[in-house]
Amino acid sequence: MGGEDEIQEAYYVFSHLECDEQMWDCEGKEVDNFVVKKLLSKYEWYFREKQIGKDLFLTLRVPNPTVEKDEAKILLETLESIPRSFDTAQLFYQNDIPPIFEVILPMTSSALSLDRVYSYYRNFVVGKQHMLFDDSTPVSDWIGTFEPEAINVIPLFEDLDHMLDAHNITEKYISGKNLDYQRVFLARSDPAMNYGDLSAILMNKIALYNLQELQERSGVEIFPIIGVGSAPFRGDLKPDNVNEIMEEYPSVQTFTVQSAFKYDNSNEKVRSGIQQLNDSCKKNAHEIDQQQAEDIITRCSTSYRKRLVKLAPLICEVSNYVPRRRKRKLHIGLFGYSRSMEGVKLPRAIGFCCALYSLGIPPELLGMDALTEKDLDFVRDVCPHFDTSMRSALQFMNPDILSSMPDIAKAVDTLSIDYETDESHREITSYISSNLRQSKDLGEFVLRAANQRGFLG
Repeated sequence: MGGEDEIQEAYYVFSHLECDEQMWDCEGKEVDNFVVKKLLSKYEWYFREKQIGKDLFLTLRVPNPTVEKDEAKILLETLESIPRSFDTAQLFYQNDIPPIFEVILPMTSSALSLDRVYSYYRNFVVGKQHMLFDDSTPVSDWIGTFEPEAINVIPLFEDLDHMLDAHNITEKYISGKNLDYQRVFLARSDPAMNYGDLSAILMNKIALYNLQELQERSGVEIFPIIGVGSAPFRGDLKPDNVNEIMEEYPSVQTFTVQSAFKYDNSNEKVRSGIQQLNDSCKKNAHEIDQQQAEDIITRCSTSYRKRLVKLAPLICEVSNYVPRRRKRKLHIGLFGYSRSMEGVKLPRAIGFCCALYSLGIPPELLGMDALTEKDLDFVRDVCPHFDTSMRSALQFMNPDILSSMPDIAKAVDTLSIDYETDESHREITSYISSNLRQSKDLGEFVLRAANQRGFLG
């Protein structure tokens, strides 16, 4: 899927699936800054009834110049497009409701990085309308006014240190601003890739509890977003377990609905799942002993990385057979640099997960050998659906791997969860493992395994 496909997709998820928000990704691909104009002109009849910015929402994910130097100026182009989208919508709807008023900043590491986006928009995008020409004519008399006057900046926290510090960074950012609310985006897929599945779960639990305490302390309502996929490793959100995941993360206001959720299930099931999400209300976060959780994260992530270094060449080899669904570049993160993890480079989350599942190695199990019985008691207490999620993953494990992967065997033994092996999936993964360097049709078998699971990666 490329740019024009994603214009159609935005309309589709609004009109057919009844999602009320679409994240428009301006990071890591060619950017279409005319999304509002194209939606209004191509689907006029629909958007006459549903106003963007009031009934439906477009939220831009922009590059982070602190990390993505080669994409830095795309941020400026994207911010400049917001007033132009306002003008388009104003002509279309004949009112002053901004169609876009929030942007997501990935890999947030400081309040300063958020403030720079917030201030650049106010001072340089909107502020230039007050500048004077030599004849004392303001720019606004020549170009017109720039609206909206300000935008909300949503931090997206993706790595361990900054997720654990998300409440402090957010508190510093909202200080001195007259905000009715603040949204905070917590990643789920990339932390799992970087630190292991259980570490990602506990990182999110800690961050959500700390953000709830920030809300109580500051008086500013915090609306968390969590980026969950359908693979258990990436969040385990599927149309048929929406209630379980909402119970797992009760203080989350917004859940991302990714491709496997939207396109690998019947339209009726998808709409039902989305309706459940839309009808729900956020509740209190689970209280968690941060010190004990961090101890588990440290041990599990250390074990996870050791195994990953050994598996990386195999993952990269199998990922070559994973079909590409969207035009994306490699996301810059822990594994985005050649110097990280002893030179390890890995594919994006979907290719990474799909490669491991295709080999009969559920990535959820990597690093779990570090757990003790006491750890499991703690995890099951703070993660009410942990066993259900692990059981979902274990069905895709090929038992033949246990003899050659003692850490996985130990993890399975420690978890002591009853599960049934998906025999069809097992047969396919056995074929892939046995014919990795001999067959040219492995892409077909990788896809067959994905169809059996109900998700690519």
